[in-house]
Amino acid sequence: MILVAVFLGTTLIYAQPGGDQRNFDPEAMAKRQTEQLKEVLGLNKSQEKSVYDLNLETSKQMRTLREQSSGNFEGMREKMAKIREKQNEKMKEILTAEQWTKYQKYLEERRQ
Repeated sequence: MILVAVFLGTTLIYAQPGGDQRNFDPEAMAKRQTEQLKEVLGLNKSQEKSVYDLNLETSKQMRTLREQSSGNFEGMREKMAKIREKQNEKMKEILTAEQWTKYQKYLEERRQ
């Protein structure tokens, strides 16, 4: 019964305009990502602002890349990997060593 309710709720969310995560605007995506990281990493206010700014910058770059891709998914994938690599370099500067370790673990869990 609970499974059915969760399935229906999820279906309704994705049926709403803007419910498709690929259509999120960069600000909404950056806010959602920052909230997740704030919880996982215990960011302070300064870090939260820096992480939000970084996530916003990255989200804007990703959206632009998707808009310009014209079906070349392999080339887009390589460019996205470079954007994420730069994001991680900047993230490492924002986080403490302990937070960076947690962040790497968080990324690994999300990939699975």
